Amino acid sequence: MTGPEDLQARAAAGDSRAFSQLMQGSKARLYRFVRRYVGDADEAYDLVQEAYAAAWLAIRRYDPARPFEAWLYRIAINKCRDWSRRRRVRRWLLSAGDLTTPEAMAVADGARDAGEALATAQALARLGQAIAALPPPLKEPLILTAIEERSQAETALMLGISVKTVETRVARARRRLADTLAGLEATD
Repeated sequence: MTGPEDLQARAAAGDSRAFSQLMQGSKARLYRFVRRYVGDADEAYDLVQEAYAAAWLAIRRYDPARPFEAWLYRIAINKCRDWSRRRRVRRWLLSAGDLTTPEAMAVADGARDAGEALATAQALARLGQAIAALPPPLKEPLILTAIEERSQAETALMLGISVKTVETRVARARRRLADTLAGLEATD
């Protein structure tokens, strides 16, 4: 039986089977994290694939003394940040165009039909949108600790920040979410 340290060392040496085993053991958690980060299932799937591809290409730089999952999450977080930047640029470019053209009008807005969604589903959707709208320095530690149930120490390692910074950012994220959700309820 091979232990996780042996598997990590073999993967770091370029063993594709060991890397595949590490990937299988982490893919569900990584997908959930990325899905919550970007708010879109299809985009999350693509980003997870990009993260694994980037991890494999950089596997020789992986230090087996560090947890594989922390290293992998750093890569995935960077992929999510890149995705967010690209999305902002696309939004800006689209806003500069004529949105009254037939092509622009044919694009679905992705909004939920209020008639078919239950109140709880709407509340969850608002929460998901509020989380997705948080800036990355607040969103990342919040998702990792509150949703993924990672410890603050593990989150700090994944994000490359101190435990105290994780604690502070999570508290700020929760305050911002509470304010955002209270503002949304006031307008409903």
